[in-house]
Amino acid sequence: MTFSARWRWEGVGSVTGELPGLYEMLDDRFRTGRCMNGDDALEILYTGCRWAEGPLYVPAWRQVIWSDIPNDRMLRWDEETGAVSVFRRSAGHTNGNTLDREGRLITCEQGNRRVTRTEHDGTVTVVADRWQGKRLNSPNDAAVKSDGSIWFSDPDFGITSDYEGYRAESEIGSNNVYRVDPATGEVRLVADCFAAPNGLVFSHDERQLYVSDTRAGFIRVFDVRDDGTLSEGKVFADAAARENARFDNLRFDADGRLWAAAMNDGVHCYDPDGTLIGRLNVPEAVANIAWGGAKRNRLFIAAETSLYSVVMGATGTHPTGPGRRPWLDTH
Repeated sequence: MTFSARWRWEGVGSVTGELPGLYEMLDDRFRTGRCMNGDDALEILYTGCRWAEGPLYVPAWRQVIWSDIPNDRMLRWDEETGAVSVFRRSAGHTNGNTLDREGRLITCEQGNRRVTRTEHDGTVTVVADRWQGKRLNSPNDAAVKSDGSIWFSDPDFGITSDYEGYRAESEIGSNNVYRVDPATGEVRLVADCFAAPNGLVFSHDERQLYVSDTRAGFIRVFDVRDDGTLSEGKVFADAAARENARFDNLRFDADGRLWAAAMNDGVHCYDPDGTLIGRLNVPEAVANIAWGGAKRNRLFIAAETSLYSVVMGATGTHPTGPGRRPWLDTH
């Protein structure tokens, strides 16, 4: 199935009250940093999801994998053909996706209350499903560090109703961030200061971990210690500055700017000092974003019912791993 459409805005919106465009420049660094691209076209690649999440661009495939949580499926879009097909059915109400150092797919199955790894032969290995003998809530997003450790957020979104998972009581009683040891597989709680932790991403040097808290309305930043523990953390960004913003997924670009899915306020772009310097207007509530394309300058946006993309001036970082996937065409 192929579906493609384009919207084009006239001009660039700004805080001066001009007609809103794809880009809204809130600080001149959004312009001088070459975040914007001259072609202000937002392309819709697919529509028909009930809640789109977790896009991941896999360079070796030239495909985007993403989640349609309520429909309990994962989809894939082919960059060469524009075709969209089902990647995985009965996917455990999958949410976030990433790659590990070996190029294997790491998936947060919030309905199955676990984090899994898809091996090169297509088999699925459980990475984490319990902490201290208690079932996880509903893993949401994951990030892989260069030492092979897997870090993931575990809010309760998937157990509060049957819409994006299965209603259940939390066995742990709190919403936390965890680290999976690459050698032992031990699941360690590393941060418990959240109302609902969501997106997480490491800084380029991996000395800091950024985590969004959707309910509290903050993005927090933590120092990562050598032993894999975190500092107390501090607020990097506050959603209260924007009336309609709620933070979800996070991504860095190659110049160290943090991009955040901000639900009904589109996509935010933050300078490394925490200043909101610009944003993207998107017709639907933005849940998750990912960099991709041959030049890594294409931003893929999962928003409510659709998967969008826009070619940016900024370039992103690509996920860990070489991306060799012999099982792609059989799943």
